[in-house]
Amino acid sequence: SAKAAEAGWGFAVTKTFTLDKHLVTNVSPRIVRGTYNHKCGPGQPGFLNIELITEKTAAYWCQAIKELKEDFPDRVMVASIMVPYVKEEWHEITKMAVASGADIIELNLSCPHGMGEVGMGLACGQDAELVEEITRWVKEVSGDIPVFPKLTNNVTEIAVIAKAAMRGGADGVTAINTMSGIMDLNGKGEPWPRIGSNKFTTAGGVSGDVNRPLGLRAVSMISRFCPGLEIMATGGASSADSTIQYLNMGAKVVQICSSIQNQDYTVVSDYISGLKTHLYMMGRPDLSSWVLQSEPVKYDDSERGHLPHFGHFEEKRQVMRQEQLRNVKMGERLPLDHTPFVGEVKAPKLEAIVGTSFRKHVRTHNDLPRDEQVVAFVHEDLCINCGKCYMTCNDNAYQAIHFDAVTHQAKIVEEKCTGCGLCLAVCPVPNCIEFVSRPADKLVQPDRGLL
Repeated sequence: SAKAAEAGWGFAVTKTFTLDKHLVTNVSPRIVRGTYNHKCGPGQPGFLNIELITEKTAAYWCQAIKELKEDFPDRVMVASIMVPYVKEEWHEITKMAVASGADIIELNLSCPHGMGEVGMGLACGQDAELVEEITRWVKEVSGDIPVFPKLTNNVTEIAVIAKAAMRGGADGVTAINTMSGIMDLNGKGEPWPRIGSNKFTTAGGVSGDVNRPLGLRAVSMISRFCPGLEIMATGGASSADSTIQYLNMGAKVVQICSSIQNQDYTVVSDYISGLKTHLYMMGRPDLSSWVLQSEPVKYDDSERGHLPHFGHFEEKRQVMRQEQLRNVKMGERLPLDHTPFVGEVKAPKLEAIVGTSFRKHVRTHNDLPRDEQVVAFVHEDLCINCGKCYMTCNDNAYQAIHFDAVTHQAKIVEEKCTGCGLCLAVCPVPNCIEFVSRPADKLVQPDRGLL
């Protein structure tokens, strides 16, 4: 929309539109908060929706594209279209999108709810042969306008569908659409959203951060098996950080939706500033040890740092802290370096990071090394002595953590630790647990459990 363009967005995708004979009427309510964690408001991880495509006509959207291109000729407009598996209808709707002045045509072959029941969306996108043929039909009348089928991850292997689109002549693909799911039920077994007096519901599309691991995997697989195929990523790109992740996996363009729903169009300023800062920091040689905008952790290995964080131990920590402060001059209490950086900043262009992680780090499981093992290490200065790591390791893993009854400090039993990662996964304190390399002569051999 005009508001999006004025806010600074580089492109916009229309709501999916169809021919008048297939116009839909939505139910209410149809968009609900994701309940896969307890956050509400701007921090919530996403949504579930049972909304169908637009209720407005194709003529409305085509006129909107035309007017937006007149007002913002430098912005890219993507026309999202959908009809059943009928060649003549795909030709008709494509010609309308072309005449509107759209810069890219996106084929919605992936809507996970409602539309598949009438032979559109997911009903087409789960069949590789249909995707290939529909793409070819659209390319027959799209001229030089790029065509991007939007793919569903509700399939066994999305790369198979992407290759089919590629065979059909697709210039690129959009990955991924929302995942099919049903949100939580309340204590009475009633769903949300619930429609009408009978409180009916149906499977809808799950969106937001919860989809990002699926989206990243999809983009990496398409990058691997469809070299040269452009990728427009979507799914949980809720920040500059997560957008960078998609670029690293091989996407060149990233769509944003749930993040805007959580705030408004002005959120683009957060993305722009975050991306600029990341590129700037990549160009600073003195910041090479930083991870994005996070400074390397500095651990306290003093006697105070090894004291537990409760009871008389904490009291002793505070006494030692006060004594340390008394022995430090006022001017030395702020060890911040405000010296301006002197030197050349060689900030790369954004395109330079596209696909870097995919090429450098992503491998099949059989290619992962088995002879480079790690062992967990607990930094006592950050440990809050909660025992979480001990509990999960004791009941779910390898009984490789000793929990001291007096100090409540967790100690790794190195000969038992297999470096599985569960302790770090449940630890509530960032950077408290890390993994260090296990010596080559002390590798853990698998316990086969055989008599």
